[in-house]
Amino acid sequence: MRADRLVAALLVLQSRGRVTASELADELEVSVATARRDLEALSAAGIPVYPQVGRNGGWALLGGARTDLTGLTAAEAQALFAIVGPATEVAPEAKAALRKLLQALPDPFRADAAAAADAVVIDPTTWGRHERDRPPLVDLLQSAVVARRRVRLTYAGWDQEASERDVDPWGLVDKDDRWYLVAGTDAGRRTFRLDRIIDAAVTDEAAERPDDLELASVWAGVVDAVERERSRTTAAVLVDAEIVSWLRSSFGRHGHVGAATDDGRVRMEVAAPTAAMLARQLAGWGAQVELVEDGPVRDELVRITAELASRYAT
Repeated sequence: MRADRLVAALLVLQSRGRVTASELADELEVSVATARRDLEALSAAGIPVYPQVGRNGGWALLGGARTDLTGLTAAEAQALFAIVGPATEVAPEAKAALRKLLQALPDPFRADAAAAADAVVIDPTTWGRHERDRPPLVDLLQSAVVARRRVRLTYAGWDQEASERDVDPWGLVDKDDRWYLVAGTDAGRRTFRLDRIIDAAVTDEAAERPDDLELASVWAGVVDAVERERSRTTAAVLVDAEIVSWLRSSFGRHGHVGAATDDGRVRMEVAAPTAAMLARQLAGWGAQVELVEDGPVRDELVRITAELASRYAT
């Protein structure tokens, strides 16, 4: 739409002060003639945009003029405020930023954007548990990511052995109240759990970060690798219909529901990293879950059953 393009042209002028029609055409991916007509339209609308001739000529936004237009459509503004609004309860700095952005919106957008910001509340405390504190290292590592500075970590691996390493911080991920640092190392991309970082210090050395890096895509790859590891052992089971939803919740993406059987039960395929872990998750359901195949999971269930019978038999 031309209105959106005119807003974009105005924002380019506001950020640069002066542009040629050719530069604006490249920025907006339109023809030079179209860019010139847009500039003329802005001027005709009373916005102080004037052409200047000469070697350093072009179109300029004169007198330090500013606009309260952000370039957002009404739908985009509502979507943005719906996402950022709830975050103000857990990130106080966002509240002031949101207030400033609200004032920058055109008047017709403000009421709906403010309503979208208040439409959802985030409660970080889970039922029956204390609120988890934001790890103190988050702010330090975030500043290193933004400043592109290498970080020296003292890190405890899965074997609890601590080691020191220099990394290039790429970004932070908060997944289900557990924080991770995605970073580049001499051995390639690595992911570090913040609760295993014993100490961290930001260095003066510049960090390397791939120009085409998209943190969301990188993290999606990490998640895929972890989920493949977590589903190395699978088993087919028949379960009572009333516990299907509980098993789906317990196994998450590793619990696949199949067809119902003639006796009213439901076939499911479940997975876990090892046969022992899978058996432990199934054992608690007793006769409501029936394993339909032989193998290491059945062997583990037999072992668990024998242990329980031995311990609790009178």
